[in-house]
Amino acid sequence: MQGMKLHRVYACESQPVVVEGLKKVLGASGEFEFCGAAANTAEGVAEVRLLKPDLVLIDQAFGLRSAFQLAAEIREVSPATHAILWTHEIGEMESLRALQAGIRGIVRRNQPVSTLLECLRSVISGAIWMESSLSRLATGYASRRSAPRFTPREREIVELVCRGFKNRQIAEALSITPGTVKVHLMHIFEKAGVRDRFELALQGARLTKDLEQPLGEPEPVEGS
Repeated sequence: MQGMKLHRVYACESQPVVVEGLKKVLGASGEFEFCGAAANTAEGVAEVRLLKPDLVLIDQAFGLRSAFQLAAEIREVSPATHAILWTHEIGEMESLRALQAGIRGIVRRNQPVSTLLECLRSVISGAIWMESSLSRLATGYASRRSAPRFTPREREIVELVCRGFKNRQIAEALSITPGTVKVHLMHIFEKAGVRDRFELALQGARLTKDLEQPLGEPEPVEGS
C-alpha cells in the first residue's frame, strides 16, 4: 500500500546468492525493505550501528556462539533492533539459549517464503517467534494456568518485557522506579505461573492475546 512504512531488514549472511534472493523477496513483500548485508560479524555490527534496522537476520553458518554474541552486540549498538536466527537445524536446548541471548525469532532456511515473512511480522510486532519443538514447549508452559488477569500497569510491563526491555528501561519508559518494576514483576510472575522474565517472554504471543481480555481488580503498588 502506497505510503505504508516499510520495516527495514539487514542480513548477516555469508552467501551472496542468498542475499540477492532475500533482497527480491523483501522488495516484493510490500511490508519490508532490504537495507544491507554483511559477510562477517564485525562488519555487521558496524553497519547495524549506523543503519539502525528494525530486524537483523543472522546466518547460523557463523556458528551458534558467534550468532549469540552478535545478537548481544546488536542490542548494545541498536537496542530497538530485533535479531532473528536463520538456521538449517537447531535443537530445543540451543533454541532456548538463543532466546536467552536476546534472539527474538528462529526460522529454518528450508521453510517457504511465507514462513519467513510470518516470522518477520511476528518479531516486528514485539512477539517471540519459533518453530517445532520449542513452540510445543511454549504451549506447555501456557497450559499450566488459566489466562492471567493483569492490572493496566502490569499489562504495560508485560508488553515491554516481551519486547526485550530490561527493568531500568521499563522504569524509564513508564516513569516509575526500578524497584517498583521489580514489585510489579513479582505479581506478574505469580499470576502468569512463570519463574522469570525469560518464561514470561516465551509466552509473549499468548499473553499479548490475553491482554485484550477484561481487567482484574487494580492492585496499587507504592511508587507506581
